[in-house]
Amino acid sequence: MLLRPIHYLLAVAEHRSFTRAAAALHVSQPALSQQIRQLEDMLGAQLFDRSGRATRLTDAGQVYFSHARKALQDLEEGRRAIHDVGDLSRGSLRIAITPTFAAYLIGPLVEGFHERYPNVALTIREMPQERIEAALADDEYDIGIGFEEVHSADISSRGLLVETLALVVGRGHRLAGRKTIGLRALNDESLVLLTAEFATREQIDRYCRQNNLRPRVLMEANSLGAVIEIVRRTALSTLLPAKIASEREGLVAIALAPSRLKRTAVLMQRRGAYQTAAAREFVRLALARGASRPVSTRP
Repeated sequence: MLLRPIHYLLAVAEHRSFTRAAAALHVSQPALSQQIRQLEDMLGAQLFDRSGRATRLTDAGQVYFSHARKALQDLEEGRRAIHDVGDLSRGSLRIAITPTFAAYLIGPLVEGFHERYPNVALTIREMPQERIEAALADDEYDIGIGFEEVHSADISSRGLLVETLALVVGRGHRLAGRKTIGLRALNDESLVLLTAEFATREQIDRYCRQNNLRPRVLMEANSLGAVIEIVRRTALSTLLPAKIASEREGLVAIALAPSRLKRTAVLMQRRGAYQTAAAREFVRLALARGASRPVSTRP
């Protein structure tokens, strides 16, 4: 079977429209429709319901779509395996990372990897963890760096490091001279936090519920850089990894006591996926740099 009809099938399913799929594929709509019809005739089943305003997969189409997408992923892995170079004199690596780890973790990891293998092309994207898991499952990325709360059964994870979140304030904040702060003092703070789409915010909210804390959230931002700038320039505080504050001018990290807010960073990969030489080496270097011993494992 030719691969073209399969690509057309996936495009129509994604865009839920023959017109939009044809535009995305840069082909004419009649040519696309003809290919889908031929595929349906060959399979002896109708794959799309064309009766509504939006084109939808039929029950048979849903079943075939799942197998077709998996088949294309396997074929792409086969192509990449053929071109994989064991000595890493060339190659590519695709990495997805959650925003807070991107602020301080990815730089040293990429530095160490690039020094050793300067001809391996890296693609790095920052995105929420839910999106990372979906992208790994769809073979859009080779490695993800996120949190141990992995939701997808298709994703395996290995513990990388444990980080501690702290109350982060600007140099001019009234608490800037403190080393630690009691949890109840958080109720007197006005905070700027990341929005609910970020795993960090979910962890903060859970921590506050568990400790019966009700800090006042005056601002929210969907950018880590924006949160940092607001803290630096106002009397607002935030909860972020202490490591972020230590590496930025004008910020101070104050430890929470007695119950610290800790979380585990993990390396994620699609379960059973082919691992290129570049992916294997990046994982090895990351684990060696992240911790001297594993902090958690999910096989």
